[in-house]
Amino acid sequence: MAAAELYSKYARVWLPDAAEVWKSAELTKDYTPGDQTLSLQLEDGTKVEHKIDPRTNNLPPLRNPDILVGENDLTALSYLHEPAVLHNLKVRFMDSKLIYTYCGIVLVAINPYERLPIYDAGIINAYSGQNMGDMDPHIFAVAEEAYKQMARDERNQSIIVSGESGAGKTVSAKYAMRYFATVSSSGEANVEERVLASSPIMEALGNAKTTRNDNSSRFGKYIEIGFDTKYCITGANMRTYLLEKSRVVFQAHGERNYHIFYQLCASSHLPEFKAFRLGCADDFHCTNQGQSPVIDGVDDAKEMCNTRRSFSLLGIGESDQMEIYQILSAILHLSNVEVKDQSADRCSIKQDDVHLMVFCDLMGVPCEEMAHWLCHRKLKTTTETFVKPVPKMNAIYGRDALAKHIYARLFSWIVDSINSALKSAVKQHSFIGVLDIYGFETFDINSFEQFCINYANEKLQQQFNLHVFKLEQEEYMKEEIPWTLIDFYDNQPCINLIEAKLGVLDLLDEECKMPKGSDETWAQKLYNTLLKQNAHFEKPRLSNRAFIIHHFADKVEYQCVGFLEKNKDTVNEEQINVLKNSKFDLLLKLFEDDEKAANSSNKLTSSIGRAGSAKKDTKKTVGLQFRQSLHLLMETLNATTPHYVRCIKPNDHKAPFTLDPVRAVQQLRACGILETIRISAAGFPSRWTYQEFFSRYRVLMKQKDLLPDRKQACKNLLEKLIKNQEKYQFGKNKIFFRAGQVAFLEKLRSDKLRTACVCIQKTIRCWLERKKYLRMRESAITIQKHVRGHQARCYAKFLQQTRAAIIIQRNVRMWSKRKLYQQQRSAAITVQCFWRAHMARKQYYKLMYEKKAQVIQKWVRGWLARQHYKRILAAIILLQSCVRRMRAKRELKKLKVEARSVEHFKKLNIGMENKIMQLQHKINEQQKENRELSEKLSVMEKAQTMEIERQSSEIENLRRSEQEARAKAETLPSLLEQLSFLQHELENTRREKEDLEEQTKVYKEQTEQVVDELNTKNNLLKNDVDELNKHIIEQAQQLTEIQTNVENTKQLEQDLTEERSRYQSLLSEHLHLEERHRDLKEQMDLNTTSSKSSLKRTDSNYSSNSSEFSQSLGSTEGEDSSVQTEDETQTAVDLPVLLKLQRRMKELEQEKQSLWQQLDKREEDQQEKAKRQELESENKKLKQDLNELRKSLTNENSDLVPPAPGSLPYKVLLEQLNSSTEELEMRKEEVLLLRSHLVRQEALKHKDSALGEGVKLDLSEIPSYQDVHKSTDIHTLNEDGELWLAYEGLKETNRLLECQMHEQERAHNERYMKLVEEMNKLKDEKEQQQKMLAQSLLLPEDARIEATLKLEITRLTRENLELLEQQEKQDKTIRKLKKQLKLYMKKVEDFEVSTEQENRRSVVSPPGRAVNITRKEKEYQGMLEYKQGDESRLLKNLVIDLKPRGVAVSFTPGLPAYIIFMCVRYADIVNDDQRVSTLLNSTISSIKGVIKRRGNDFEVVSFWLANTCRLMHCLKQYSGDEVFMVHNTAKQNEHCLTNFELSEYQQVFGDLAIQIYRQLIKCMEDILQPLIVSSMLEHETIQGVLGSKPTGLRKRSTSFSEEGAVTMEVLLQRLGLFHTTMSQHGMDSDLVKQVVKQQFYIICAVTLNHLLLRKDMCSWGKGLQIRYNVWQLEEWLAERELTDCGAKETLEPLIQAAQLLQIKKKTEADAQAICNMCTALTTAQIVKVLTLYTPVIEFEERVSPSFITTIKNLLKDRAESSTLMMDAKKIFTVTLPFTPSSVALDTIQIPSSLNLGFLTRI
Repeated sequence: MAAAELYSKYARVWLPDAAEVWKSAELTKDYTPGDQTLSLQLEDGTKVEHKIDPRTNNLPPLRNPDILVGENDLTALSYLHEPAVLHNLKVRFMDSKLIYTYCGIVLVAINPYERLPIYDAGIINAYSGQNMGDMDPHIFAVAEEAYKQMARDERNQSIIVSGESGAGKTVSAKYAMRYFATVSSSGEANVEERVLASSPIMEALGNAKTTRNDNSSRFGKYIEIGFDTKYCITGANMRTYLLEKSRVVFQAHGERNYHIFYQLCASSHLPEFKAFRLGCADDFHCTNQGQSPVIDGVDDAKEMCNTRRSFSLLGIGESDQMEIYQILSAILHLSNVEVKDQSADRCSIKQDDVHLMVFCDLMGVPCEEMAHWLCHRKLKTTTETFVKPVPKMNAIYGRDALAKHIYARLFSWIVDSINSALKSAVKQHSFIGVLDIYGFETFDINSFEQFCINYANEKLQQQFNLHVFKLEQEEYMKEEIPWTLIDFYDNQPCINLIEAKLGVLDLLDEECKMPKGSDETWAQKLYNTLLKQNAHFEKPRLSNRAFIIHHFADKVEYQCVGFLEKNKDTVNEEQINVLKNSKFDLLLKLFEDDEKAANSSNKLTSSIGRAGSAKKDTKKTVGLQFRQSLHLLMETLNATTPHYVRCIKPNDHKAPFTLDPVRAVQQLRACGILETIRISAAGFPSRWTYQEFFSRYRVLMKQKDLLPDRKQACKNLLEKLIKNQEKYQFGKNKIFFRAGQVAFLEKLRSDKLRTACVCIQKTIRCWLERKKYLRMRESAITIQKHVRGHQARCYAKFLQQTRAAIIIQRNVRMWSKRKLYQQQRSAAITVQCFWRAHMARKQYYKLMYEKKAQVIQKWVRGWLARQHYKRILAAIILLQSCVRRMRAKRELKKLKVEARSVEHFKKLNIGMENKIMQLQHKINEQQKENRELSEKLSVMEKAQTMEIERQSSEIENLRRSEQEARAKAETLPSLLEQLSFLQHELENTRREKEDLEEQTKVYKEQTEQVVDELNTKNNLLKNDVDELNKHIIEQAQQLTEIQTNVENTKQLEQDLTEERSRYQSLLSEHLHLEERHRDLKEQMDLNTTSSKSSLKRTDSNYSSNSSEFSQSLGSTEGEDSSVQTEDETQTAVDLPVLLKLQRRMKELEQEKQSLWQQLDKREEDQQEKAKRQELESENKKLKQDLNELRKSLTNENSDLVPPAPGSLPYKVLLEQLNSSTEELEMRKEEVLLLRSHLVRQEALKHKDSALGEGVKLDLSEIPSYQDVHKSTDIHTLNEDGELWLAYEGLKETNRLLECQMHEQERAHNERYMKLVEEMNKLKDEKEQQQKMLAQSLLLPEDARIEATLKLEITRLTRENLELLEQQEKQDKTIRKLKKQLKLYMKKVEDFEVSTEQENRRSVVSPPGRAVNITRKEKEYQGMLEYKQGDESRLLKNLVIDLKPRGVAVSFTPGLPAYIIFMCVRYADIVNDDQRVSTLLNSTISSIKGVIKRRGNDFEVVSFWLANTCRLMHCLKQYSGDEVFMVHNTAKQNEHCLTNFELSEYQQVFGDLAIQIYRQLIKCMEDILQPLIVSSMLEHETIQGVLGSKPTGLRKRSTSFSEEGAVTMEVLLQRLGLFHTTMSQHGMDSDLVKQVVKQQFYIICAVTLNHLLLRKDMCSWGKGLQIRYNVWQLEEWLAERELTDCGAKETLEPLIQAAQLLQIKKKTEADAQAICNMCTALTTAQIVKVLTLYTPVIEFEERVSPSFITTIKNLLKDRAESSTLMMDAKKIFTVTLPFTPSSVALDTIQIPSSLNLGFLTRI
C-alpha cells in the first residue's frame, strides 16, 4: 500500500534519540509523497519537524498498534524493526515484570536482578507436557521443547545459552538442567541429584565476581545430559572452554578471584583446615588485589559446605577433597612468595620465606629446589645446557605462570572426575546438550581472551543464521507457497579471516614458533598479509600494535600486547619437574597427561629420527587448542537440533527491573536478535491460520461474504482489502503476510469497529434523547393537567370562602352588638349592687364603732380602778414593813446589851438551849415561808406582766377586729348571698363526694387485690429471673467452656490431620520403596534373562512428570474413638456442675454396662457349666448303654449276624428304640411350640420396631419344624399325629396372640396416657415460653438474645436428661430380651443336636415301607469352604483374571470382597490361623499386583478400591466389636468371627485402600490433565466474546475450536463417567465425595496455574468464560447431589481469579474491593494476574503500575505463602469411615462365570 495511507494524521512513528535510542512521535498532518519534512509531536507535547533524506527518501519506522504491544513473540509484531523490538521488550520487562520473550526460535531472557517465584516445582509441572506456544515464554518451555523433540524425532538436542557477563547465562543453564532432572525419572539412584551437584562445584572453581556480575562464569562449558531408551537421565558429560587462568594471579579493582579461594579462607578455622595454615582473604596477594573480598548476601563459609556436600554427592571422597583443598591452599601461599632484586638481571628468595616453606610442604617438594628454579631457568643449545638467572619481573611472571598452570591442571582434573562420577553403566540412547558460553565482548582494551570469545560467537552466529534460514525455508515448503532466497548476513568472510590459512590464528601460531617472535613483529605481519586482502580487517590510525576486526555485531579493536605469551602459555619446565618429583599423589595425577604426551612424542620422534624438532612441536598453542575444541563443538551442535537462549543484561548498575535502552540495543545487535528480526521481516513474518484470521477479521466482512468454506471467505476478503497480492500468500493451513500488513488490517478493523461504535452511539443517543423528550412531554402534560385542576379548585374555594365570610360577618356583628348590650346592662346592675352594699356597710360600720367604743371605755375604766387599788395596797404594805423593821432594830439593840453582860448570859443560859433550838426551828420555818413568799411574789409578778401583755394584745386585736368588722359590715350583704349559693353547692359537692368515696373505696379494694396479685406474680417472676440468671450464668460458663473445648477439639483435629498426612507421607515412602525394590528385582531378573525392550515416549506424554503419588492415612475408627476419649477427658476437668454430673452419669452408665456384661458372662458361664454337666451325665449314660449293647452283641452274636427276635440284644435294642421314639416325639412337640412362639415373638418385635413397620405378620407363611423335616402327605401327617400337634400349636399361638393383643392394648393405653402427659407438659412449656417471650420483649436486644440462649440451653439440657432416661430404659429392655433370646436359641440348638442324634440312630433300622422324601431349602451359614492350597486358584480367578466391567454390571457390588470374607469366616470357624494369614496376605499381594499392572485403568482401580474398602468394612462389621455390631441385624451378628481378632489386618487393608485411592487420583489426574486447559481456558464456550490476537511464530496448539477439540461438555462427560463408574462399583458415598472434591481441586489448580503462566488468557472475556465454565461444574454437582462434598469450595481461587479479570481496576476503592474479594488468592497470584492482564480488544485498558503498587501496599501485611502456583499434586487426606453392609452373607450366591466351583457354601 502507498506510504500516504500509512503515514496519515495521528499515525505514530519512531524517531532516533541519543539517550533513549528511539522515542515515539505522532504525525500532526498527513504525509504526501515529495514532502521534505514530517510534522510530528512527541509524547511530552513537543512539536518537531523531521527532515527526510531526499536521496534515500527513507521514512521513520512506524509504531505497532497498542494491541500488539507486549506480545509473547516478537515475530507477532506487524512492524518488525529495532524500535518495535526494543519497545516490546521494555513494556514486558518494566511494566509487566516478564523477563522472558520469544523472538522466533530464540528465547530472550533479561536479567531481573531480583529473585522471582517462577522456578519452583509447580511451574515445572505446569510446563511439563505443554507445547511451546501454549504457555508464556520461559526457560522451562525451551527445555520442554528440547525434551519433547528428542523423544519424538529421535534426534539429539542442544540448548545454546549466550550473553555477556552478568546477563544470567549460568542461571538459565542451571534451570534448564534442573528441569531435565525433575521431569525425567532416572533408572539409577540419585543420578539427577548428581547431575545438579556438578553446578556448585563448577561455580566455586570457575566463577568469580566481576564489575558486571557477582557470579560470572569465567569459562565456557557444554554439558551433555544423557538419556536412555525411556528418556530417563542416565548421566552427564561436561566439556569446558577457555578458562580465564589470568584471574588466578590478577584481579581488577572491585573484582574477586575464583570463589573457592574465599571459601577456603572463610573455613580456615575448621580443624581439618588447620594444616593448610590459611587466614583471611586479605592476607594473600592473589585474593586481595580487587579489594572486594566480600559479596553482599553471600556467606562463603556456607557456600564451602555446599561445595563439600556436592563433592561427596558425586562420589569424591573426603581424602580427595582435602587433597584438592591442599593444592588450592598451596596456590594461595605461592602467590605470597616474595622475590627480591639482587641486580638488574638477578633475583633471589629468602631461605626462611614462610609462604614458600608452606607451599613446598603442602606440595611435598624440597624448598631449596623450588626457590632455585623460581629465580633461574635452564637454557639448552645443541651442544650444552646451562642455567641462567632471571630478573625479578621474569621470576614473578614465572611464579604466576606456575600458579596458573597448577590451577588449570586441577580444574581439568576435577572436570574429568565429575565426568567419571556422572558416567553411567547404562547405554546412552540420546542426549541434550546445554552450552553456557560467553557472549560477544568488547571493552576499552581487548586482548587475546576477547579475541577467542568473539571468534567463538562468530561461529555460533553463523550456525544460528543458517538454522533460522533453514526453518524459514522449511515453513514455506511445508505450506507450499512460492519463496525467494532471503538475503541474510553471512559472516563466513570474518571466520575465514580468523581461522583460514594465513589468517590471524595461523600467523599467531607461526610467530610463536619464531625464536625472536614478538607482538610487534606479529602485528606487522598482520598488516602486511591481511590489510589489503580482507575487508573485515583494519589498522587503527594511531597505533602500530593493534588491529580491528569487523565482527557481525560491531567493530572491535584488539591490542597485540600479550597475544604471543598467552598463546604460548609457557611455564618453566624445571619447576614442573620439581613438582613431578613430589610424593603428593594428586599432584602427580595432575601431570600424568604431560608425561603421556611426552612419551608418545618420544616414540614418534625416535621412529622418524627428528627428535629435537618434533619435540619442540608437540606442545599445542592455546589458539590451536581452542580452534580444535570449537570445531568439535560446532560438529556436535550441527548434529543436534539447536534451541537458543539469548541473555540480556538490562543495566550496568544491577538495578532490578530497570532497562537501559542503549545497553539493551548493543546486546540485541550482538546476540543476533535483530538479525533474526531482519530475516523474518524479509519474508512473511506474520502468519495466521484461516480460522484465526476469520475469527479476528470477520467484522470486515459483509453478510454475503460469509461462506461455509472459511478458507475461500478469507481469500475473498484479502483480495478485496489488499490489492497488492505480493503482500500476502495463501498456504495450505496459514496465510502469510509481509511486514506491516497486519497493522494495516488492524487499522481497518479498528476503523470499522470505530464506525460501528459511532453508529451505535448515534442510534443510542437518538433513542435516549427521544425517550427523554417523550418523557418530558408527558411530564409537561401531566403538570399542566394538575395545575389547571388546582387553579379551578382554588377558584371554587375562593367563592365558597367569600360567601362564608359574609355569613360570618353578619353573625359576628350581631353577636358583638348583643354582647355590648349585655355588658352594659350587667355593668349597671353591678354598679347599683355595689353602691347599695357600700351604703349598707357604711351604716353597719358606724353602729359597730359606737358599740366598740362603749366596750373599750368599760374595760379601760375597770383597769384604771384596779391600778389605783393596787398602788394603795402596795403603799400600805410598805409602810407596815418599815414600822416593823424599826421595832426589830430596837429589840435587837436591847438584846445585844443583855448579851454582853455575863450574869445575864448565865441567867439566860438556863433553858437557852431549848429556846435556841426552838428559835432555830422557827428561823428555818420563817426562811422557808420567806422563800415560798418570794417565789409566789415572782410568780405573781410574772403573771401580772403576762396579763398586761395579754390585755395590750387583746386591745390591739380588738382594734383590728373593729376595723375588720367595719370592712366586713360593708360586704355583709354580698357575702350573705354568696354564702347561700356556696351552701347550696356544698350540699351538691358533699353528695358527689360521698358517691366518689364509695366508688374510690370499691376501686381501692379492687386495686389492692390487683396489686396483691401483681406483687405475688412479681415475686414469682423475680424468683424465676433469679433462677434464670443463675442458669444463664451457668450456661454462659458452660458456653465458654464449650467454646474452649471446641477450640481444643479443632486443634486436636488439626493435629490429627497433620499426623494423618505425616503418616500418609511415611506410608507413601514405604510403599514407594517397596515398589522400587520390587521393580529393581524384576529388572534384575529381566536383565539376566533378556535385554530390555526400548519404549518410545508418546508425543502426548513427552514430559510427564515422574513424581510418585504420596500416600495418605485414612482415619480409622480406633483413632477417632481415642481422640474422642482424649477430648472428653480434657473437657471434663473444666466443666461446670451440670456437665460434670452428666459426665459422671455417663461414667456410671458405662460402669453399669460393664457390670451387666460381667453378669451376663457369669450367667452364660453358669448355664454352660450346667449344660456341660448335663451333657457329661447323658454321655456317661449313653456310654454305659453302648457298653451293655456291645457286651450283649459280643456274647451272643459273634459272627455279626442281626439279632433274632426275642433274643436279649433284640430286646435291648427294641427298648432303646421305643424310648428314643418317645423322647423324639416329646422333643418334636416342644420344638414345635417353642419355634412357633419364638417366631411370633420375633415377628411382633420387628413389627413394633421402627425397622419393621412395613412387615406384615402372616402366620401361614411361617414353616413349622415338622414341615421342614417331613413330607406334606396328609396321611403320613395323620398317622404320625402331627396334625393334632399342629392344631395344638395353633391354639397355643392364638392364645399367645390374644395375650399379645391385650398387651398391645395396654401398651397403647399407656402410650396414650404418656401422650396426654406430654401434651399437657407442652402446653405448660408453651405458656411459660409465652411469658418468657413477653418478658424478653421488654428487655434490650442484647439481653433478649442472651435470655433466649439461656432458655434454649436449659431446654436442651432437660431434653438430654429425658433422652438419657429413655435410653437407659431401652437398654434394660434390650438386655432382658437378649437374655431370653439366648436362652431360647440355646434350647433350640440343644434340641436340634439331640434330634439329629436320634435321627442318626434311627437310620440303623431302615423303614419297612417307602417314604416320600422332598429336598428342603437349605439354611446357609454365610461361609465358603475351600481346601488347603486353593488360595492361589481363588485369587487368580477372583482378583487377577477378573474383569471389573462384567462384575460391576451383572452382580452384587463388592462381590469379590464378600467371597473373600466368607472364605476368611470358614478359616476362622475351623480355627486355622495359617489359612487366615495366607488368604489375607495373598489377597493383599494380588490386589497390589493388579494395581501395579493396570494402575492406569480407572475402572480397575476404582473397582478394587471399592472392594478393598468393602473387605475392610466386613472385617470391622463382623469382628464382634460392639461398636460395629450395633449396625448389624441379628443374623449378621451370628456371622461374626469367633476365634481370631483381625484388627491389625483392618489397618493393613486401610493402608492398602489409601494406596489404591492415591493411584486412583493419579490415574484420574492423568486422564483429566489433557482436558482441563483446553476445556476450561482455551475452548470458546460463549462464541464471539473473545477475539484472537496474532501469536507469532509459535502458534498455540489448541487455542481455537476445531473438529475434535476438547470442550466443556467433554470434561463434564468424563467427570460423569468417573462418577457413574464409582457408583456402579459400590464405592462408599463418602469416598466418592472425597474423590469428586479432589477432581475439582485438580481442575482449579491446573486451570489457575495455566492462567498465571499465559498472558494471552488474562483478559475480561476470558474471565467471563471461566465463570461460565465454573457455573457448569457447579450445576454438575447439583445434578448429582454432591454440593455438600466440599468440591465447590475448592473452586474458590479460580472464581476469584475470574472476577479479578472482570472487575474495575482503576481507583483506590477498586483496589480495596479487590483485596476484600480475593481472599483465596495469594498476593503473588493477585499481582501476577493484574500484571498479565492484556486487552484483547481496543477498548480495554491495561492495568497501570501505580494500581499494582497500591494493591501490593494493601496486601503487604497479609500473612500467607509467597508461592505463585497452586500445588496441583496436592492430595487431600483421605478418611475411610465405617460403612456397614446390609447384605446378609447367607444370601450371597457365587456366579458360575467366576469359575469358583471348588468353593462350597456351608
